[in-house]
Amino acid sequence: MFEVMALKERVGSGIRTDAATLLTPSAARQLRQLLVERGVLVFRGLQLDDEQQLSLSGLMGTLREEGQKGILKITLDKTANARAEYLKGSFLWHLDGTHDDVPPFATLLTGITLSQTGGQTEFANSYAAYEELPQATKDRIAGLRVVHSFEVSMRRAGIDFTEENIAYCRSIPIKTHNLVWTHKSGRKSLVIGCHASHVEGMEREQGEQLLQELLDWATQPRFVYRHEWTPGDLVIWDNTGVLHRAEPYPVDCGRLMRRTTLLGEEPFA
Repeated sequence: MFEVMALKERVGSGIRTDAATLLTPSAARQLRQLLVERGVLVFRGLQLDDEQQLSLSGLMGTLREEGQKGILKITLDKTANARAEYLKGSFLWHLDGTHDDVPPFATLLTGITLSQTGGQTEFANSYAAYEELPQATKDRIAGLRVVHSFEVSMRRAGIDFTEENIAYCRSIPIKTHNLVWTHKSGRKSLVIGCHASHVEGMEREQGEQLLQELLDWATQPRFVYRHEWTPGDLVIWDNTGVLHRAEPYPVDCGRLMRRTTLLGEEPFA
């Protein structure tokens, strides 16, 4: 049905196909299975239009309502995205939806207009990172719970903390999740990133050091795929076990990405 190639040993598959082949229920089922297995799927130069991306999203899961009819424009241009300031947080490693009980299952992102400098996207497989942790570390972190804060992530990202921005950040719920997420499948992943504020019940500095050590471990090269965008690329990633970040790019470069998001199907546990 389509050609699949491993991009890295521990994360990512490239897929060669066309839009007509993809937009069928059987193809979508195969893609979901590959996504769970490989974490990131890359389609070079696929050139899906808005309706095709919406169709593929609907075939792969339940589309989250955001932006216009489920399509969100990812850009630092405030005339196109009223919340553009908060996208600076995307320059740091993160999982989407840690302020919810049920995070998004997956994200589909198409490159529309690209920056001449920066703007690459990196993905880190936290399933693989957990699997390869030394047993002593697994024992050490078992049962730990971590507080996740949108405000903390924005402070780390260095956004302009106006009264309006402070009020918005504090309107986003603070959540506490297990550091190690045991999924219904039995697989385990690390719930870490720039939003991970501190470890519950642990001295703050010690907890922050542990979280940074785990983030450094999970984002070492063998667990990471770095995507160099070309126009029309589609990248899909499993948000339940893959951290991601964008490399910084100029505010005025016109970079524009089209995002659709699939609703989550299981809560943090």
